[in-house]
Formats: sequence, structure tokens, C-alpha cells
Amino acid sequence: MSRREIIVDLGDRSYPVIVGEGVASLIDDYLPSTARRAVVVTEAGLPFECRPSIDHAVVELAPGEESKSLRTVENISRLFATHGLTRADVVIAVGGGMITDVAGFSAACWHRGTAFINVPTTLLGMVDAAIGGKTAVNIPEGKNLVGAFWQPAAVLADTRSLTTLPDKEMRCGLGEVAKYHFIAGDDMLSMTIVDRIARCAAIKAEIVASDEREGGRRALLNYGHTLAHAIESVGAHELAHGEAVAVGLLFAAHLAHALGRIDDRRVAQHHQVVRSEYGLVSDSQWNLVRRLDPSELVSSMTRDKKAVDGLTFVLDGTSGLEVVVGVDPTIVGESLRNFLGQAVLHG
Repeated sequence: MSRREIIVDLGDRSYPVIVGEGVASLIDDYLPSTARRAVVVTEAGLPFECRPSIDHAVVELAPGEESKSLRTVENISRLFATHGLTRADVVIAVGGGMITDVAGFSAACWHRGTAFINVPTTLLGMVDAAIGGKTAVNIPEGKNLVGAFWQPAAVLADTRSLTTLPDKEMRCGLGEVAKYHFIAGDDMLSMTIVDRIARCAAIKAEIVASDEREGGRRALLNYGHTLAHAIESVGAHELAHGEAVAVGLLFAAHLAHALGRIDDRRVAQHHQVVRSEYGLVSDSQWNLVRRLDPSELVSSMTRDKKAVDGLTFVLDGTSGLEVVVGVDPTIVGESLRNFLGQAVLHG
């Protein structure tokens, strides 16, 4: 059986990411030694289960971003109280990025920090959301604005769960995989699914270990995300996260070109990778984005977590990706209007 282990090296808070078929069955091996109870947070109707042998309760959340809210955190916390969960116990998140975010944030808040384990069931969760300890919920003013850094005790990425994923969810994951393509330059699509997930996890683990709280280098993991989060917020989540990231990657290339950082050839390479190699950004998705008001998108981007002075983007350049602070919103707005003004998306 093909199985990979990656260590997120954070000293005494280091933890493993285990990737492979059937690894969710190992859940008992990764429970904290002090845990006597667990609460499993999962998604209603999810055709995949992971249950520990210790006393546990299960809370099922409705699918979709609507569940990623402070009200949900309150409801989960009240179940923690009813079940008698203590700081010595454990929360287990079984599901996609929404579940790992909400469950992780709830665990971070409960008794000011209770252990949790991520069992991601989507490609996006396995390569990105479940790793690194960024947990958050949304408010009407923006995505992921209320959250905490709270590292899991382990991540078990069981590839059996991917066999039940609809095409839309797989495309979401590929949006994040394409991001790693630009960060590391690896040909992810030539790898087996286990090796692809493990390689993405290893890239993220190395970056997180060097900059856990996103003071610098870790922001590179947000390539394509500044516009993506705005698309999700303004567009009422008609596009899923990975689909929005794919559009965001293309816009980041166009903005970098407008700022004189990259040439036409590099913009075309972004389109080649995102659209031709990864098969992302269909005509229908592009038309959804084009209907959004550029001014609303720019306004939403000013509330992005990275924004400190002006707008902050991760942008390509002659020496690779870097965080660019203080990008003039007027230039961003003009570049965005030109980008969205294309009736047919092209590089």
C-alpha cells in the first residue's frame, strides 16, 4: 500500500501528515494520550466516516460556506459542553476545508486550546486547508476574517475519500495544486495521486515551518487568493474556493504584467498551466466572474487579511513570487476592469 509521511517541523508542536489509502483507520494511533472523549465534526451526508474507539459524539454541519460562521462555532461549543469535552480531550475534523476551518477554530477557542486532528476528505483539504494551523470563519464583511493559528496534532489524508468526490470538488483541489505549481515549479500532474498530495503537503510544511504565523514567506501560499476571496464574498460563493483561486492566479499574472514585473510570455504560461494543463476556468465560470462589479471586488480586497498599506498581493516577478505591499488600488481597479472586460479569456 502506497503511503507517505511528511512532518510539519514546529519543534515540540511538530506533527505528521500521513497520506495514503486507508490511513483514516489509524485515527486511534494519533489521539492525544490524555484524551478520554472526542467530538467528531463532519458534514451532513458525507459518504466517508472516521470514528475513534474512545467515547465520542458526532456533530454534522450543513454543507456550504453558510456553515462557516460564528453561530456555528457557538453551536459546536455548546455540544462540546454537553459532551463534557475537556482541554485534555480531542476534536476530530472529518471533511473538506470548511470543516477543518470551523472545527479547528472551535478547538482553538474551547478552553483556550483543545487538541484536534484533521481528516480531510477533499483534494483541496489534503493539499492545503488541513495543514498549517490556519483556522477561521467568515463574517459578512469578508472571508476568513475571524480566526486563529492552531496547529493540529496530526493530519490523516485518506485517498479513499477522493473516489466519492464530484468533479467540481476535484477541480477545487486542482486550483490549489496549480498554485503549488507556481510556487515550486514541479510538474504535479505527472505524479500519482498519493505523491501529488504528499508533494503539495511537503511544500506547505516547509513554508509553514519557516514562517508559522504568516509574517513573511508563508504569504506566498496565498498566491491567487486576494482576488479569489473577493470573488467568493462578492459573488455569494457561486464559485467554489479552488475555482476562484484559478481565476485569481490568472489575474495575479495580468496585474504583475501591468506593473512591469513579468512579460507577455510569462502571462501566457499562467494561462497554459491553469487552463490547458489543469483544465480550470471554464467559459461558464468566467462569465460568472465577469458579471461581478470590479469596484465591489476592489473594495473587498482592501479587507483582505494581508492588506496593511494599500492592497497586498503575491505577485510573480523575474526572481519568482514575492509579497508586494502597497499596490495602488487605482492600478488594481484598472487592471481588473481590463481583465474582466475580456469576453473570451485569453493569455
